Amino acid sequence: MARVRCSNFILLLLIIAEAVTALASEPRRWPQEKANEWYASERWLVGSNFLPSTAINQLEMWQADTFDSKTIDRELGWAESIGMNTMRVFLHNLPWREDSQGFLSRLEQFLQITDKHHIRITFVLLDSVWDPYPQTGRQRAPRPHVHNSGWVQAPGAEILKDSSRWEKELRPYVTGVLKHFRNDPRILMWDLMNEPDNDNPPYRGKELPNKAELATRLLKREWQWAREVNPSQPLTSGVWKGDWSSEAALSDTARFQLENSDVLTFHSYEPAEVTKRRIDSLRRFRRPIVCSEYMARPLGSTFQAILPLLKEQHVGAYNWGFVSGKSQTIYPWDSWENEYTGPPPVWFHDIFYPDGKPYAAAEVELIKRLTSRGKAASSGQGEAAKNPLQ
Repeated sequence: MARVRCSNFILLLLIIAEAVTALASEPRRWPQEKANEWYASERWLVGSNFLPSTAINQLEMWQADTFDSKTIDRELGWAESIGMNTMRVFLHNLPWREDSQGFLSRLEQFLQITDKHHIRITFVLLDSVWDPYPQTGRQRAPRPHVHNSGWVQAPGAEILKDSSRWEKELRPYVTGVLKHFRNDPRILMWDLMNEPDNDNPPYRGKELPNKAELATRLLKREWQWAREVNPSQPLTSGVWKGDWSSEAALSDTARFQLENSDVLTFHSYEPAEVTKRRIDSLRRFRRPIVCSEYMARPLGSTFQAILPLLKEQHVGAYNWGFVSGKSQTIYPWDSWENEYTGPPPVWFHDIFYPDGKPYAAAEVELIKRLTSRGKAASSGQGEAAKNPLQ
């Protein structure tokens, strides 16, 4: 009996040891030190949220029939010419479902172009904003003078409401893309989901009633999938609304995003003083900070007001919109409710006309001046090497 008890005890110890070893080896969130060392090795990150002017949405950008490498090459050349070194780019699960190998091939073509222009990419894998019912094939024409009239969600309401489809349809997409590019130096970061808890006013009545809850559940599942792949690039998902200044103020979604992101990202279309407060509210996490969406001119979020602030704070900067095109983001959000018959007197987003002419020459000169140091290779020298926590 004593020998049996001893054997059982040894077996129990072995099981515990195996569990501890497995737990220790399971990929976890990057430690603060690793995240800050990664960020210190990068030049100051500045770029745009990029969609070629010939695409109305992510599907038109990535589907085989409408993938427009010539326009992408031309427009990213303009980005390189003003010193931008990174772009945030949205993907979609449906092109993967249609033809995963073809989709990966187009991603490779895209990254060859970005590398040619010395631009590294933050890919966004899922998105909870705008049309909740995406469909493959030919995309509808833009509604005249309406902001982002054709942008679609990923995965969309039909898959989001059926969690049994997440493992079957979304996990292969997320892990397949991550595995293919997990060590690719052309990729800067992975943004797992854009604004999961966005209530999407233009599509109110068409959204799922518990959309925010479901999207947050999906984000948590997606994070597990991504950690299993354990890419060499950091993972993030940006906070965008509410108060982040204390633990008590955080929503469940924002708390999860801030507690799991290797690098903190946030959105702010507000004036400089509000944007500064948002940055300050994130400093307590002692991690690198990147503003992954800003710049809405009529709201006081201008290049002149925000970009110098972000550089001074050593916060990465992605404005929304690059070239005016089929997304029509020169029009404001209220174009969904108010009728516009022509371009607004002040562009809401975007930097260039489709022919490469700047909307405002002074803005382009400012971007050039602020990025002049960023043109050097990321050697860890000078201003780019400052610890953002110091």
